[in-house]
Amino acid sequence: MNNVKLGRQARSVSIVGVGCTPFANFEDHPQTKGMSEGDAFGYAALEAIRDAGLEPRDIQYFYHGAANPFMIGDSLTPNMQVADWFGVRGIGSVHHSEACCTGYVALQEAVQAVASGSYDVVLSGAVDLAASLPVVDAPGCFRRDFPLSEMLPSIPKVYDRAYGRPFDSAFGISFDNWINRYRWEFDLTDDQVDDALNGLAKSLRRGAKANPLGFYDEDFDDVARKAGLSGADEFLKSFGNPKVTQYLRVTGFETKCDGAAAIVVMPTELAVARGLDHKVVEVLGTGAAAFEGSTPDNEYNGTKEGTRQVYEYTGVTPDEIDLLMVNDFFLCGDIVSAEEVGYVPRGEAWRYAVDGRFAFDGDKPINPHGGRCNFGHAHGASGIADIYEAVRQMRGEAGATQMAKVPQTTFLRGFGGGQNIRCQILRTVD
Repeated sequence: MNNVKLGRQARSVSIVGVGCTPFANFEDHPQTKGMSEGDAFGYAALEAIRDAGLEPRDIQYFYHGAANPFMIGDSLTPNMQVADWFGVRGIGSVHHSEACCTGYVALQEAVQAVASGSYDVVLSGAVDLAASLPVVDAPGCFRRDFPLSEMLPSIPKVYDRAYGRPFDSAFGISFDNWINRYRWEFDLTDDQVDDALNGLAKSLRRGAKANPLGFYDEDFDDVARKAGLSGADEFLKSFGNPKVTQYLRVTGFETKCDGAAAIVVMPTELAVARGLDHKVVEVLGTGAAAFEGSTPDNEYNGTKEGTRQVYEYTGVTPDEIDLLMVNDFFLCGDIVSAEEVGYVPRGEAWRYAVDGRFAFDGDKPINPHGGRCNFGHAHGASGIADIYEAVRQMRGEAGATQMAKVPQTTFLRGFGGGQNIRCQILRTVD
């Protein structure tokens, strides 16, 4: 592999505003019922603009992200279609799509636009109504069910078709490949892997239950009581939560939902000079890699390369990381990523998971909001929802799931489409 030498940014860039909708099935949620994608993007964008102490007229350029705008949104060039929803008609914008890594790329693109000097105030957001499909040629507020029979054929479209596509969408490679490698490297049993994944599920679901924007309002003890079981441990190993791959149970997969999130960035010097009533969060740098989706070890290799780049670029060391955010649309990603970025010692992440140390109130929190399997996964919007959570934690504004030690430095590991990787480091400005 050729190592990438990253050039320096011309100026420092910071996040000054964040916004996020509830992550829910919009038609089932009283706050979001009847919302279109334009509504949702505008909701998140206006919240981020207000959070930054700005008005829509202050935004000079914006980015719009969605994982699959044609299928899920029945639209092309959706950036132009959402501009009126938050008062920025006529300003420059662009749409982009990097599958479930879209939200992390959204941050990278906004930072580069400001770091280059092209703009001073940029908004970047993403939206996916991933729990339903549009009614074609009808107004955007009309949605219909999204059955597996329509979802599964779309997944192979993220893979190279020059010589055909894998019929199974490379599921086996994506889901179990890295945790299987990990299991054999550290001589773990099936039961130890199962205990680790179930321990992680318990921790993350507690965070999602306590988060007002999260999909679930009950933890696994609540679920167990309803099923007449003794507690979370019994439920997680019961017939109600079967294994669907070699290692992953039902609770180890993403919870598909609707959602949108947005951020506002500006030069750090300008952000500090404005005297905001909350902390300014600087984006220190991004490491990037991409491996075609059916490539063996693609998530591992991408994370390894992205991590190398961002540590080299920023000069940050792993022992400085206070919080880790991981795109975990299958749960084992939290365990293996935690070790690859140096957040916990090699061979120990599975024990941390069993012991509950990755919970928001543990000593090594991962995804305090619950992650993709518990907070909810709105495809392209989820990466920015991670950034929203990280910024709120770093400001000390995360409410019931606020970490005991307010984090100063956060590592973001984004992954999407079975191929796109972004590794980013945020730090509060003193």
